[in-house]
Amino acid sequence: MSMMAIGDLARAGTGGVTTSAKTGGCASSTCGSSEGPSDLAPQIWEKVKDHPCYSEEAHHYFARMHVAVAPACNIQCNYCNRKFDCANESRPGVVSERLTPEQGARKVIAVAQSVPQMSVLGIAGPGDALYDWRRTKATFELVARQLPDIKLCLSTNGLSLPEHVDEIVAMNIDHVTITINMVDPEIGAKIYPWIYFEHKRWTGAEAAQLLHERQMLGLDMLAQRGVLVKVNSVLIPGVNDEHLVEVNREVKARGAFLHNVMPLISEAAHGTYYGLTGQRGPTAQELKKVQDACEGGAKMMRHCRQCRADAVGLLGEDRGREFTLDRLPVLTKVDTAERDAYREEVERKRGAHRAAKASASALIRENSDLRTLTVAVATKGEGLINQHFGHATEFQVYHADGRGVRLLGARRIDEHYCTGGLGEDSALAGIIEILSDVDVLLCAKIGDCPKEELAQAGIEPRDDFAYEFIEASIATLYARRREVARADA
Repeated sequence: MSMMAIGDLARAGTGGVTTSAKTGGCASSTCGSSEGPSDLAPQIWEKVKDHPCYSEEAHHYFARMHVAVAPACNIQCNYCNRKFDCANESRPGVVSERLTPEQGARKVIAVAQSVPQMSVLGIAGPGDALYDWRRTKATFELVARQLPDIKLCLSTNGLSLPEHVDEIVAMNIDHVTITINMVDPEIGAKIYPWIYFEHKRWTGAEAAQLLHERQMLGLDMLAQRGVLVKVNSVLIPGVNDEHLVEVNREVKARGAFLHNVMPLISEAAHGTYYGLTGQRGPTAQELKKVQDACEGGAKMMRHCRQCRADAVGLLGEDRGREFTLDRLPVLTKVDTAERDAYREEVERKRGAHRAAKASASALIRENSDLRTLTVAVATKGEGLINQHFGHATEFQVYHADGRGVRLLGARRIDEHYCTGGLGEDSALAGIIEILSDVDVLLCAKIGDCPKEELAQAGIEPRDDFAYEFIEASIATLYARRREVARADA
């Protein structure tokens, strides 16, 4: 492919690209969450195509919201403390307001009117959605009457799951996430101090064994009924890091659709047992190592953001504080015109994105060798390099090699570089540490100072692919380096 053709490919993000109905697909068949319509059975694609947590492609375009209507929980995890909350915190189980089902439904209607990207309502706590089933069910019923186009999904620890499978299926809840951190009770005893089941508190390995059996039974039952199951696992260094490959094999054998290995969050200020006892979380590189080791088993989810139990918006953003009870308008129904128009526009953009990804895959194959390229991207969504370096609160990290371009995950930073128009040296140092294994950083714009410091750290910063498609731009870089290597040979 000529250098002119390579440039045309990278510029596909600016518009004008068309595609046939058969165009699509992920650059890597092992990246399970990123399949397009040509890679999945039609009935599965219809379930996941607009779900940002179950489709890597969808997370560029669609938003989710969680409503905190289920405060009760039947297990204690060493990484959980639902009492703590601050404006800048993002972790499961944390909420600013606990809502009644009626308040939750009111909030969903208000968000749906204001956020046309919203496609999914999830209930993930702040306790357990199934242990607090009465509130969960009532909320879903209220929302389904007003917004039948919204997908319903829930998250659970699985202890109460088997009793509710029939109701889950009857209510058309076709996405369920189960947190499964172990299949070995001895390891489970290090994670769960106790569980509460059949009016009794259980502890130690006996508790973990019971939890394990209930999780496996519930997963089996959901898979047999055609419900898509995503398994979440918290990576705890020194506890279950090596064990998660076995967890991955087991949940795949039982029909899990996706496996999401996510890092332990254990700051001492959060007040969790692990935080107070000094249990550290994994580095980004350690997380990638475990995720890579699981490839070939259950399909890996790489784009998780570990959302709060009251999160609103695209993955990687949280607009929940815009929709607190005191700010909610009183609406009796949602005008769907804007939502319908947004979906039509998304289909156009998706077509262009898929065409660019397919061309990127072809370009990679044409120029493949033993080299690899790791690229960090500042993006606000839609699959584009469209964010200023200084405004980024996270970077999406991609890997390019002979198999194609695939997402490795998102790396959140504690503070963005630009604050009040000025660059923060401490923030830049943290960014460089987080991206220490990255070759290239792509963004819409970057200043001279951070550009120089990144380059000195061995990270090549570039803003010449601004507002172009991510995969196409990375494939172009890969091909250009191949041509340079050929010229030097």
